[in-house]
Amino acid sequence: MYTINDLYDLNHTIAKDYLSKFTYPWEALKGLKDLIISLGQSLSNDEYEQVAENVWVHKTAKVAPTAYLGSPCIIGAETEVRHCAFIRGSALVGNNCVVGNSVELKNVILFDNVQTPHYNYVGDSILGYKSHMGAGSITSNVKSDKTLVSVVSKEERINTGLKKMGAMLGDFVEVGCNSVLNPGTVIGRNTNIYPLSCVRGVIPENSILKTGGVVVIKEI
Repeated sequence: MYTINDLYDLNHTIAKDYLSKFTYPWEALKGLKDLIISLGQSLSNDEYEQVAENVWVHKTAKVAPTAYLGSPCIIGAETEVRHCAFIRGSALVGNNCVVGNSVELKNVILFDNVQTPHYNYVGDSILGYKSHMGAGSITSNVKSDKTLVSVVSKEERINTGLKKMGAMLGDFVEVGCNSVLNPGTVIGRNTNIYPLSCVRGVIPENSILKTGGVVVIKEI
């Protein structure tokens, strides 16, 4: 339930070929900087404008004058980057996304139609197609004891070998306002997280994480 094929429709990101090389999504985090530079250099000058070194913005995207676009990054078509957004770098932002006011992105892939609209921190994470981070929800990407991050489910524990890993959100995931996604969180497709949740481990697809960590499978 936590492989790339389990979580994502790769047709909704220009990182499709890159991601298809891996089994688990967190394996792709280490190479994001080089990937973005390589992809950026291949983009059409008719569609994208290089606004700074290794920073490419689609000509239909809207970027507020107060937003900061760190290198390297790509901003896709029809995406809106709002006032005071802080893109630190190594951010691949897809088409029709929203990067909201005071949102910080670092070492991330946002698939198409992802929304991070209000006061979010998303670091060392991958957000699937049409996933949404509610206002104030954040990814925590470093453990308090600074040890390597593991992905833990009921069946097994996978050592990622990474000191920094935030959350892997599958397609159509909804994260409630002011939730914290702890290091190594994986959330399956079509899952909803209640507001004010403290999330850790693997949350199955087509489910609801309620108050107190109770997981309920959706009725289809």
